[in-house]
Amino acid sequence: MINLEWFRTFKAIYETGTLSAAAQALFISQPGVSLHLSSLESYAGHRLFDRDTRKMIATERGTMLYNFIIDHMNKLEEAEHNLHRKSKVEKPTVSIGMSAEIFQYMLEAHISELPFNLVTKFGDYAQMLQELNNGTLDLILSPQKGTQHNQEYKSFNKERIVLICGSQTDTTELDELLLRDNRPALKDWLSRQIWYTTASDMEHLKRFWSASFDTLPCFRPKYVLPSLGSILRCISNGRGFAVAPDFLCANELAANVIKLAWESSPLVENTLYFGKRKSTAYPEEIKYLEDILARNWPSYQASHG
Repeated sequence: MINLEWFRTFKAIYETGTLSAAAQALFISQPGVSLHLSSLESYAGHRLFDRDTRKMIATERGTMLYNFIIDHMNKLEEAEHNLHRKSKVEKPTVSIGMSAEIFQYMLEAHISELPFNLVTKFGDYAQMLQELNNGTLDLILSPQKGTQHNQEYKSFNKERIVLICGSQTDTTELDELLLRDNRPALKDWLSRQIWYTTASDMEHLKRFWSASFDTLPCFRPKYVLPSLGSILRCISNGRGFAVAPDFLCANELAANVIKLAWESSPLVENTLYFGKRKSTAYPEEIKYLEDILARNWPSYQASHG
């Protein structure tokens, strides 16, 4: 089935003369423009442009197609603009991507205050980068940065991956091993403890273990739970270990229902970035969200750098 976006891309290439200029006009990547054009040419069964070193030159069939669709495309774009203006008058809708835990701890309580509509997407960071590029997401908070020319990234803050445990966990032997920096004995002792994890943060555990012991963990966590929040509720005032970003357990650490068992050596840190497209219809709304997240960054992290 033909995709109407192919026609929009074809029109942009015809009018701008190059793939890069069309990509800039449409706020999508140049590979995306090339894919749309090749799909349309494959569907039509012939070339629509001759590729010159500096310019895309429409073939006879390309010119015929442009003349046939231009009036219809202009009417569709006018209808789209009218709908867009109406939507903005009523309430704009901003789409954001971040981890479920960051949303829960730093943004969820403020949703009812937002003067605009919000669509939130949770998922892996690679998918978020792709959806930011294709326009599905307007803002992401991610430890990874994309390389597309139409995106920009601003450093937000750092997350430190630390070892935590329930407040009733006996860490006497752990503290002694850390004091002596006996890594083989420390690794053996930790491997025999009760561990909690989630399917999504196994990467945190692997990075922490690799940085501390130069190997991957050789044990299987006893409890695999759906979220970090579930882990914190289970180990609060109890026993067991987990690896987590420090700022996401700041409240529990401050309340002394869990303990900071070890920050690892060397430290394991990620820089978190705000990612957005350079040209966006919602600059004020995005700034509003960035300010909320900045205000609600837990103060605990400042206590250790």
